[in-house]
Amino acid sequence: MNTGNHGVVARWDVPLSLVKLVAIVDDEQDITTLFHHALRSISGIIIFAFTDPTLALEHFQENKDDYVLVISDFNMPRLNGMELLKKMKDMKECVRTILMTAYDIEDTVFQDYRKEEIINGFFQKPVRLTKLVDEVNTQLHSYEMPNGSSLQWHQISPCRMSAII
Repeated sequence: MNTGNHGVVARWDVPLSLVKLVAIVDDEQDITTLFHHALRSISGIIIFAFTDPTLALEHFQENKDDYVLVISDFNMPRLNGMELLKKMKDMKECVRTILMTAYDIEDTVFQDYRKEEIINGFFQKPVRLTKLVDEVNTQLHSYEMPNGSSLQWHQISPCRMSAII
């Protein structure tokens, strides 16, 4: 697994082979730091925080088999959050995604992405940290294998499962 220098935090009370990756992508460093600290209490995940969506996309591409969730801001330079999440879903359909923004989104593409489950969750900023942790836990438990069964942390990665079947 390529980790680079992306502010990794992990809880090691589960075997490393069972740990799954979560990315937080926001061009505001304060937000990534705040969310990063809030999510540290969740066991079994390694959290990567990115302020550059292109770096997040590169890291995802290199480590997509281990990613289970990506949380992204909508309004970012070079690549907006919807474009980022679409590219990631194109690489790994079963990854869970949460989009967040401080603005109202009246975009038909956003509505289509919600219907097509390219975007699995949505937050309007400001986000309560307890709500963030609850939604991340919900998304982690909703992470499904291609056959529709829920992923348990002791099972094989869902996208790896499709290669075996």
